[in-house]
Amino acid sequence: MSVLELTCALSENDRTRAILSGEIQPEAIKLNSTAMHPSEMFFRQLHHAEFDVSEMSISSLTIATAKAPTEWVGIPVFTARKFFHTGVLIRTDRGITKPADLAGKKVGVPEFQQTAALWTRGVLRDEFGVQPSSMEWFMERNPDQSHGGATGFDPAKAGIKLSYVPKETNLGEMIVAGKLDALMHYIAAKNLVDRSTVDPLADKNVKHLFDPPSAESHRYFKKTGIYPINHMMVVRRSIAEKHPWVVLNIFNAFQKAKDQLVPELDLLLEPYYAVGTVDAAARKALHTDVMPYGVKSAQKVLETITRFVHEDGLASRQVALDELFAKQTLDL
Repeated sequence: MSVLELTCALSENDRTRAILSGEIQPEAIKLNSTAMHPSEMFFRQLHHAEFDVSEMSISSLTIATAKAPTEWVGIPVFTARKFFHTGVLIRTDRGITKPADLAGKKVGVPEFQQTAALWTRGVLRDEFGVQPSSMEWFMERNPDQSHGGATGFDPAKAGIKLSYVPKETNLGEMIVAGKLDALMHYIAAKNLVDRSTVDPLADKNVKHLFDPPSAESHRYFKKTGIYPINHMMVVRRSIAEKHPWVVLNIFNAFQKAKDQLVPELDLLLEPYYAVGTVDAAARKALHTDVMPYGVKSAQKVLETITRFVHEDGLASRQVALDELFAKQTLDL
């Protein structure tokens, strides 16, 4: 079998570093990899399909798949997880002391359909009864710079009141100036589509809604067992159809890159030790992987985010997992 050369785009973190460096390569595949900020990567893939293999926003892929099969086939490698709802930022002078107080407030978001924002809204709805329609939304990415520009995002169809942030300002400046009451996800990393740069928490009038965030992360994980996923891997559908073996070869390479992190367990046990509940000895004994790859292994998490996409009005139905992922991976 000859080596298949494929272009690849990844964000840089502990789970992808060995792939990006070329230390680990999929069998019979040479990945020519580029490190890239996820916001830019997803924009380029959704609008221009520039890379053969890449990370992909789960929400954007789900939204597009609800309409028709996409150019991409999913591989259940999950390169990013976080308890996103614990990152909500609020003005301290707006009477917001609990999630329910967000009703009627002006809330900023980089992009309404991004997975981080979907997780935040979904958890606030499930856990605290906060409805997205109860807030006024301000989105930083304009239609021509958004992921939703490629998937047909329409605020009216989603049943929300949304305005686009003028290009001469950004979410960070607006919350510090008091023009917004809260931020539901915040990206202070200037790239092709995001433009905020300030640290809102440096302002005395801005704080976390959940304080400390780690305590709410622990509560939510203990109750639900869900460690939210927002990025997955995809490969171009035409390549997977012509060379079906590439799917599992790519999966195995990423699994190998992740497995080499297991001895430390630092990433795998983050939900536990972030709040000081697992000491070094307990970490060594526990050996619990709370960030598994695979469709079956992450079924509850995946079905939760696809439900959130539908409940937020961004898809006309809840997309099934066998529509998102390659058939070879459904039993993993």
